[in-house]
Amino acid sequence: METPHSPAADAATASITVNSPAQMGELGRRLAKLLRPGDLVMLTGELGAGKTTLTRGLGEGLDVRGAVTSPTFVIARVHPPLGAGPALVHVDAYRLGGGLDEMEDLDLDVSLPESVVVVEWGDGKVEELADDRLHVVIHRATGDTSDEVRSVTLRGLGARWAGAGLEGLAA
Repeated sequence: METPHSPAADAATASITVNSPAQMGELGRRLAKLLRPGDLVMLTGELGAGKTTLTRGLGEGLDVRGAVTSPTFVIARVHPPLGAGPALVHVDAYRLGGGLDEMEDLDLDVSLPESVVVVEWGDGKVEELADDRLHVVIHRATGDTSDEVRSVTLRGLGARWAGAGLEGLAA
């Protein structure tokens, strides 16, 4: 008999300090090596925290076509793979307020099995797409500061992320 699965019980975490945009991009390139088709990555952080910079690094690491830029005004952008890897679907849900119902128009559930789907501002909007997902929270100093230091917390939810090697990203 199967027992109900609790994604929270299968959480893996890593905390990383990033000191520059270049290091954020490098974190994205290293994280890309852990990603595979079907992965949902949710990015949370203030404006200017580095969500798109991290995603740009993911795109480089996944070797996808096209410049990874913020999809704020187009909502979603698909970057096909240049080689045998998965496509990168980059979504900015900042302007979407209706939760998963509004997100359904993007057909992310269709894209998810063969792609890596990265959603900026996805909290409360895309969790239902996958029990297994990676939640990346980027904190930065706010206010009048030029400080580029970021605290990045990666939390893998579900069996997919147990033993996936998130802790190795901090090295």
